[in-house]
Amino acid sequence: MAALKLSLVVSLEETGFDAVAMRGSWREALRTAADLGYDGVELAVRDPSEVDAEAVLRTVRDAGLAVPAIGTGQAFLKDGLSLSHPDEGIRARAVERFETHIRLATRCGAAVIIGLLRGRISGDRAATDARLAGSLRRIVPLAEREKVSVLFEPVNRYETDLLVTVGEVLDLINRLGSPALGILADTFHMNIEEPSLEGSLRRAGPRLRHVHVADSNRHAPGWGHLDFPALVRVLREVGYTGYLSAEILPRPDPVSAARQAIGHLRPILNAR
Repeated sequence: MAALKLSLVVSLEETGFDAVAMRGSWREALRTAADLGYDGVELAVRDPSEVDAEAVLRTVRDAGLAVPAIGTGQAFLKDGLSLSHPDEGIRARAVERFETHIRLATRCGAAVIIGLLRGRISGDRAATDARLAGSLRRIVPLAEREKVSVLFEPVNRYETDLLVTVGEVLDLINRLGSPALGILADTFHMNIEEPSLEGSLRRAGPRLRHVHVADSNRHAPGWGHLDFPALVRVLREVGYTGYLSAEILPRPDPVSAARQAIGHLRPILNAR
């Protein structure tokens, strides 16, 4: 079986989202990730149209890194875009923005994540679900043509009230029926919402295409109480061969957090 790989979430600009270890100078962050021994970097991108994609890709390649996924949450946090918003114009802009993420992902060989960009329940739950499904149906054809995975991430109840568990996301994906749709499982969110992290990973099964790792307190793995050796065993059981991507608080400082994450996880991945 292919070895599991490690990536680090890096924001290409300053962000109000706490759980990004590396932000600000993305060139320096990429070099740091490579120096620490990461295999890849997950890029948090607010607006791809404002990114010098050639410069980013050149720096990624020169550092010997891959880009497994691109995050979109800053489009919600900073620009107020939402795929389920009651305002049709806001939904349309969210879809358009996501399509630019897909085009960037095509160049990077990456997947694109739907986390906070899904929005929140507004008024009637069924109407919110319908608006989200409508937006996804507009996104999916481009993702299928470009062979880009769209990764839907269950997010805990304190950050959204819409689709917080693996089971809920699986139901949505199964209803839409597109092979482009997959699940991103996040150990921090799962620790809040899932009765069993291992059971939920098994349930995600073949739809599982990316994993965010943070400990129970969102600090780097090893600085909380999650059993990462057990989680890695389950990932191997279900045939997962992708990335474990550290989406962690930059505490006590960004480099120390990133070093702790890889220092804790690499020996687990190397053990057989």
